[in-house]
Amino acid sequence: MLEHLFPELKKWAENFVQEHGYTALFILSFTESIIQPVPPYPFIVSAPLFNLSPYVAGLIAFVGNIAGAIVAYYLAKILGETFVKKLFGQRLYLKGEALFNRYGFWAVLIGEPYKLVCWLAGLFHMPVWSFLLASLIARAIRIGIFVFFGDVLGKFIN
Repeated sequence: MLEHLFPELKKWAENFVQEHGYTALFILSFTESIIQPVPPYPFIVSAPLFNLSPYVAGLIAFVGNIAGAIVAYYLAKILGETFVKKLFGQRLYLKGEALFNRYGFWAVLIGEPYKLVCWLAGLFHMPVWSFLLASLIARAIRIGIFVFFGDVLGKFIN
């Protein structure tokens, strides 16, 4: 995937958030659920450094993550197994398949990388409502933790 470009993507993402704030955070969160490797979490924690509210940043990241997850879920259904294997590679695909087949709902709830989980949920025909419920719970908890630390940082620097 794009992990070999991670240092350049990270730098670009920092500049993107600095220039476009919440809009950039939404786009990063949305695309992180589908393909790109830069997660929104560091930007939620460091929101005060970007003159953003960690609470608003968390909400926007949450909405973006869920919207992107739905897109990845349906792309997997449409594009199929061959495409997903090419996208993630055989090794990661098989590892994800074993995890997903064994744990289903729980794989979505605790699985990482989230983008792989989203693609596999669609590919293996997990019911969309189960996928959404697990995603909502998992992302709310994960993002909530980063919002908490962003709030602590905001209080510390103010």
